[in-house]
Formats: sequence, C-alpha cells, structure tokens
Amino acid sequence: MSSTLVKKENNVVTLRIEVDSETFEKGMQQAYLKNKHKFNIPGFRKGKAPRKIIELNYGEGIFYEDAINIVFPEAYDKAIEEHKLEPVDRPSVDVEEIGKGKNLVLTVDVTVKPEVKLGEYKGIEVEKAEYNVTEEDVEAELKRMQERNARIIDAGDRPVKEGDILTIDYSGFIGEEQFEGGTAQNQVLEIGSGRFIPGFEDQLIGKNKNEEVEVKVTFPEEYHAEELSGKDAVFKVVIHEIKEKELPALDDEFAKDVSEFDTLEELKADIMNRLKKQAELRAKAENENKVVEKVAELAEVDIPEVMIERQIDDEINDFAYRLRYQGLEFEKYLELTGTQIEDLRNQFRPNAEKFVKADLVLDAVAEKEGIEATEEEVNEELENIAKSYNQDLEKVKERIIGEDLEYIKKGIIKRKTVEFLVNEAKLS
Repeated sequence: MSSTLVKKENNVVTLRIEVDSETFEKGMQQAYLKNKHKFNIPGFRKGKAPRKIIELNYGEGIFYEDAINIVFPEAYDKAIEEHKLEPVDRPSVDVEEIGKGKNLVLTVDVTVKPEVKLGEYKGIEVEKAEYNVTEEDVEAELKRMQERNARIIDAGDRPVKEGDILTIDYSGFIGEEQFEGGTAQNQVLEIGSGRFIPGFEDQLIGKNKNEEVEVKVTFPEEYHAEELSGKDAVFKVVIHEIKEKELPALDDEFAKDVSEFDTLEELKADIMNRLKKQAELRAKAENENKVVEKVAELAEVDIPEVMIERQIDDEINDFAYRLRYQGLEFEKYLELTGTQIEDLRNQFRPNAEKFVKADLVLDAVAEKEGIEATEEEVNEELENIAKSYNQDLEKVKERIIGEDLEYIKKGIIKRKTVEFLVNEAKLS
C-alpha cells in the first residue's frame, strides 16, 4: 500500500491511495465469502457456487464495492498517519483504477483540521470578574428555604392577595367566540408567578372566593399561537379556593428541620460558605471564558463548515435533551413556538462558531507550549470516574481505551491550557 498527497485547498486534502493487487485480491475473496450465500446459481446449492461462477453470471465487479470497503480502512489510516493529517469529516472516495490482477487506485478527498495562526496569547488583559457574598444574600437564601418548607393553608374568607395559590375555572373569548385551548377547570395558579398572560393574575387580586371575574387581556405579539397573537381577549374566571403559604419561623428548630445543624447561626454560616464557593467558581469560570475569548479573537483560522455544522448538531441535541428532561418533546417545542429547524440552527450558529474557534485555538496553544496529559493525570481522572460510578479502577481501565482514552487526555490538556492562559493573563 502507498499514498501520495496530491493537493490541499481550503482545508480539503486530496490523497491518491494505491492498494497492491495481492491485498485487493484478498479483499475480493473476503467479499465473496461474506456474500456467497446471497446467490442462487442453477446447478449449485445456495451459497455453494464458486466465486468464478458467480462472477461469470453477474460480472467481475459484483464484489468490488465490498472488497473496497474491506481494504480501504487500513489503507486510509496508513495514509492519514503517513501524511500527519487530522480529518474532521468522513472521506469522499473515487475509484481511479480497478480490475482483476491490477492495483486498486483510489482518489480520496477529506476535510482536515485547519491551521491556526495564533496572535498574542500571553499577558492578555481582561477585566477580572469578582462576586462578593453579603448578609443579604444569606437572608435571601434563607427566605427561599422558608418558601420551600412552607405549609399551604386555607386563606379563609379574605380577598386574593399577591402570593396566594388559587384554584380556578376559566373560559377565554375573543369577541363572542370561545377560542380553542382557552378553557380549564380546577387550574392551580400562584398569583405573582407570571405563568399566565401579562395582566391576568393582577386582575384577580382583591377578588373573593366563588366570585366570577371578567379578566381582560391582550395576547403578546410574539405569542406562540399565531391566531391569538396581538388579540384582545376576555377570560371568565371563577375562583374556587384561595390558599396561602404559612412560612415556618426562622429559628433553631427550623435549622434542625431543614439541615444537619442545631442552630440557625450554624445554618447561616454554612450558607455563607456555600455561597462563597459558588461565587468563586462563577468568577473563575467567567475569567477563564474572558481570557479564552480574547485569545481566540486575536487568532486567525479558516474553520471548515462541517465542524460548525457538527457543533450545531451537538448543541441542538443537548437542547432537545434538556427539553425532554422538562417533559417537552423537541418536535412539540417547534410546533408550539412556530420555529423552523433551520431558524433554530441559525440561532445556534454564532455560539457554535465561537466554540469551535476557541477549541481550535486551545489546541494550537497546547501544541506550541508542549502541554500534555501526564500518565499520573490520566490515572487520577480514571480514578475519579471509577469512584463516581462505584466501580473497580482496573475494570474502568480495561473499558476506557482507544478513542475514549484520547477524549479523556484531550479534556485534561484543554483544562491545563486554559489554566496556563489565565495564569499568563493580566486580570485587572
């Protein structure tokens, strides 16, 4: 097997790969053995016809495609390694020469990882992100804990106020006509939650149990149902129940009920420490992003379209996963919002372009600075994986090999490269 790099244009490399006739013949024989059971030749039991007979009946090229598929992967991998290429897409293959007793000659076009022209990446100046945690932040977190542990009780005969939880029936009308999807019974609504159309919840404040209320609203222009967007509507509402939250007292008993601590002061101290750690992590992440974005801005790279499209695919798949986690199918989301898939792809494109460029730039910095993943760092990562899945380390090592191991190494290198850039940066 041999290969020649014919040309390289705009990150697309053309290779001429030649597979010797002996190797290709072995591929032909394997293709025959793989497919012979498919042929029914008169005078032979199914699957027993000799290769020559099958080729006489169907033509010599009957096994070419499978034979190429058999010999190509090894030849391609050798060519990629020989010319030190990093493909980012599947190759496009054309047959230049093929035949019995001949060498197999293929022309292969493949998109490869682009070259990055780094700008300045040491001493980058960015504004430092810092977040301070105050006593007010602690009190706000305590308030949220209070809310989560509140009892829902009957509010008695008083009118509705902000924060109440109502059970209502409603019917929606545009003019005299009741519209589809605008009717519900025994609907639970928290006043102030913003779940309903703007203005709906406010008009229930001050109303009483069993009272019938006419709520006048205007649907937003960007409302998902086009037939309702921008329309004036009236909802006839009946209030069946008015309930309120009874908040627990913020004292030592509350601390014991909601945490491992015996006193409210201990709980407050723990909240303060937790919020400080979150603030530190948030600032660290923002500083890293700022530095990487700045370094990427100063670099030049011609990004292959296939890399951007693949990143968009990943981001849409991640978005669809998060929707399903919230109980909404991706297709239903598109229907409800009136969004076309291409419009969504265009929304994701700018972020995908930034992500791919930053990723390529980090790789270039790592290569220039000789940043690598040490055996100790890889073992530490594997140990963390084993612990998180409560598995034996040796079994994890046996399972994580090849591409999976390379993925882990790349993650370590990227993390170390970001740390390097931040340490070299000037955070003002």
